[in-house]
Amino acid sequence: MTGCGKKGPPLPPLVKLPIAPVEFVAERRGATVDLTFIVPAVNTDNTRPANVGHVDIYAATARDPLTPDEVVKHGSRVASVAVKAPRDPERTIDEDESAADMEPPEGRGLDQGAVARASEEITDAALVAIDPAKDSKDGAGSNGDGERPLLPPRSTPLSRTYVAVAVSPRNKKGPYSKPLAVPLVPPPPAPSAPVVTYDETAITVKWDPISGREPIQRPPADDALPSTPIGFGPIAIAYNVYDAGQKPVPAKLTRTPVSEPTYADSRITWGEERCYAVRAVEKIGDLTIESDATPAACKTLKDTFPPAAPKGLQSSPLEGAINLIWDPNTEKDIAGYIVLRGTSADSMQPVTDAPLQVTTFLDKVPSGERFTYAVKAVDKAGNAGPPSNTVEEAAR
Repeated sequence: MTGCGKKGPPLPPLVKLPIAPVEFVAERRGATVDLTFIVPAVNTDNTRPANVGHVDIYAATARDPLTPDEVVKHGSRVASVAVKAPRDPERTIDEDESAADMEPPEGRGLDQGAVARASEEITDAALVAIDPAKDSKDGAGSNGDGERPLLPPRSTPLSRTYVAVAVSPRNKKGPYSKPLAVPLVPPPPAPSAPVVTYDETAITVKWDPISGREPIQRPPADDALPSTPIGFGPIAIAYNVYDAGQKPVPAKLTRTPVSEPTYADSRITWGEERCYAVRAVEKIGDLTIESDATPAACKTLKDTFPPAAPKGLQSSPLEGAINLIWDPNTEKDIAGYIVLRGTSADSMQPVTDAPLQVTTFLDKVPSGERFTYAVKAVDKAGNAGPPSNTVEEAAR
């Protein structure tokens, strides 16, 4: 049997699209929503580099949960992050090939795989709710006025939903990220300015606590931010502490919000300045809302703390000399030890020109004459600690 076939029209080349941005996080701080994500570095077929030229972030406000399609279609683009793009999107390598065989992306944007940051200020425009069902019918966005029979009761608070999507240099969108809904209730009040103290082991940050707030119902016709949270029951207050000296973005020091108005930081480095800011935190559902930051409280760490007295000082007589030995101090900044000698405890004076680096000392003295000894530890900042126990001895 024989057969014949007809060659069809040529198929368009397969367009490589980047994966959705991962580790997409939205955090509300005061009137700002901070957004972070990982720039895509692979395509949906697991080849690399990703065919991405920029990442767009869309946002929309509503009372009901929104799908990514609804956010992108009916919302607005609130940020766009440029990304280094491949010169030829078809020249990719598979996931099991070495990165050395990959042609690196180029351009002025972020590196693929880098952490990207963006933010949006919550303005009056961001408080206008959309109605996807109505928008789909008449093609116009809701302005928040008039009858809206498809909306839930107005006791339901507004939320602003964010979606991130990577876009190819030819403006082809990849898959959407997971949507993140941020409640548009007011943030908690900021705590009082923190007070910073320290010792040789830790820096202590303290502030005045603020009380939790009871929810209230806002007036039915009011779409503005209410003066207090609504619809979630009593709201407990916790706190996040930030390293305000980190630039350009303060680093969060608390892994999870702390319930007590105090925080201990063990990062002691003498001579360095440490700055701290605190934000109050309210948890609503799975999301948290932070207050504005307190003014930064700074302190330059100066070592004014002497080491402890050495322990276990012992003496033994030798011919024309007295041998001393003691236990080493455990402080990490010990510079050495000073040996004190006198005919009595009240008359002891240093007998070493510089701090000893060892914990033994041989003192050559006249035979038969009795002396009293003690030892002090000295740290690298020049602080001398209290004397050790005293011993009395005479050389043979």
